[in-house]
Amino acid sequence: MRLKWATGATRASHTTAAMRGSTLGSGSPSEWRGWRRSVPRRLGGFFFLLLLLLLEGAGCLANPGVYPHNKPAVNIYMSVEEVKKLLGLDAELYYVRDDTVNHCALSFNMPVPTETNSLFFTWYSRTKVDYHLAFHVENPVALIQPTCNTSIQGELPRLPSVFKVDIICSGRVDEEAFLTMQLNLTNQANNYTVLNFKRRKMCYKNLGVPIPLNNNTAPPFDSTVKNFAPPTTSTQVFYISVSVCCIVIFLVAIILAILHLHSMKRVEMEDSVSDSGSSQGLSQPSTQTTQYLRADTPNNAAPLSNPGSAPILQLASSSFQSPGAAPHENRSYPSLRIEKNDLRSVTLMEAKAKVKDIALSRERVTLKDVLHEGTFGRIFHGVLLDEKDPTKEKEVFVKTVKDHASEVQVTMMLTESCKLRGLHHRNLLPISHVCIEDGEKPMVLLPFMAWGNLKLFLRQCKLAEANNPQAISQQDLVYMAIQIACGMSYLARREVIHKDLAARNCVIDDSMQVKITDNALARDLFPMDYHCLGDNENRPVRWMALESLLNNDFSSASDVWAFGVTLWELMTLGQTPYMDIDPFEMSAYLKDGYRIAQPINCPDELFAVMACCWALDPEERPKFQQLVQCLTEFHAALGAYV
Repeated sequence: MRLKWATGATRASHTTAAMRGSTLGSGSPSEWRGWRRSVPRRLGGFFFLLLLLLLEGAGCLANPGVYPHNKPAVNIYMSVEEVKKLLGLDAELYYVRDDTVNHCALSFNMPVPTETNSLFFTWYSRTKVDYHLAFHVENPVALIQPTCNTSIQGELPRLPSVFKVDIICSGRVDEEAFLTMQLNLTNQANNYTVLNFKRRKMCYKNLGVPIPLNNNTAPPFDSTVKNFAPPTTSTQVFYISVSVCCIVIFLVAIILAILHLHSMKRVEMEDSVSDSGSSQGLSQPSTQTTQYLRADTPNNAAPLSNPGSAPILQLASSSFQSPGAAPHENRSYPSLRIEKNDLRSVTLMEAKAKVKDIALSRERVTLKDVLHEGTFGRIFHGVLLDEKDPTKEKEVFVKTVKDHASEVQVTMMLTESCKLRGLHHRNLLPISHVCIEDGEKPMVLLPFMAWGNLKLFLRQCKLAEANNPQAISQQDLVYMAIQIACGMSYLARREVIHKDLAARNCVIDDSMQVKITDNALARDLFPMDYHCLGDNENRPVRWMALESLLNNDFSSASDVWAFGVTLWELMTLGQTPYMDIDPFEMSAYLKDGYRIAQPINCPDELFAVMACCWALDPEERPKFQQLVQCLTEFHAALGAYV
């Protein structure tokens, strides 16, 4: 599209409108957080430039040629060195070429690496064209007001010249800064065109004013550049296309190789089962014996005569005996209501109606860092302003969905978020507010917990274990288990069934207080923990009791089973249970008496608690109140040895 010169009479109004449009169209800073790696930046830049080639033709990326001096031509572009520094590609990026505006390039909000403090642009015009430069920083706390090594207004050079713009972080906050550079061009007829160049840069706190690196050194200014590199040809476009195809083929080959190795490993494990002579263990009735998977033989149960099994089972069966109670009385379990999975039958309007009484204005919520992100869901660290006193604010978790989320996904988020609503306990974290304004994606607010998701916290502790073995003790882990059992005991008394208890659905703060949350967005944020067994529904197969897998029946007894798996997660610092077992084979393995192995350094007494939770008969599983008592006594015993 050619430069369209606006009349001078409307200059001021058009300039203001263009500047406003450029700032509003750049998007929220929170939408771009998390961009910190060079590989995604290079791949993103690669496909962006390839898209420019397809939409604008080979002329969008080309080297400048020599044109007749009597032909009006404005050219503004980034050199090969600058594009390589920002996007990792050997190509020039034209914004204006021979009076033709590249709207694809102007609309792209180009990321700038944190260590890059200067941007370089090449410009010239064959005829007299005046210019005026202006800068707008969306968040000046993070980015110092940009400066340039040329005057903010003047005349475009007649020969290719380079000017530099310095963008330096303030070092005061951890935030992504958004910059718009506005260039107003005015021709001899006093008509003008406005160009907006958008950039974004991640700034970090306490770094101070960065020292420019070698790659930011300004190239020498030469106002009489005469020799140009050869222009981009269709051959280069062909090479770029071939490179993209090769990369895709290479990635597909790697995925197929991984799947093949996984299938071969499964075949080997199945052969070892048939050849190991363990048919006697497999044929034992599941109500009589419970056997355990070991890390060294993942698909073979220990024989019935295993000397280590009997003491553990005996200890497990005696751990919950109440004084003076007969065995059959201790095994009785209250019959609670059984819930079915009927979330998909709820409409979006019905889901919004259920939370209308706790809805608040979107303007009171400020989104900060992205804590966790999935395919269609996000969890933000947000700030909620007090309704009566705007100077007071409260930190919150904010669950929301992306723009491409379907109505079913939005409905499920709202419906599942209401699972714990109205319940009050020190170890539960129900939702506090929602934002359901028309035209906006709903947001669910929960009180903030400093250390965040329990599963991610446990895995961080495991990574730090080598350098700091005392980072988290076994006594701390048992204390977390007690808190989870207390919260679940309260739910059982209120006849509320969680149906998805796991470390991923718990949060923890800096005082080691653990709270149970709902499972909203858990399927999207932890996709490897959920599997579809052919019924078009993702379920936490590795955490589910046998009756839930076979009959889709849930009760407090099935929550006890999931608590045993959660306790195993705590003792392994966030490992995935039954990792080597195919989800489609889980029910058969559980029915045959197989269980996950005792974690390393896990006391026999604690593993016995897990074993009782995994009894096939729901009536034989302990109650949560019994689990609280047993774990409390074990926690006190651990403290006596410290």
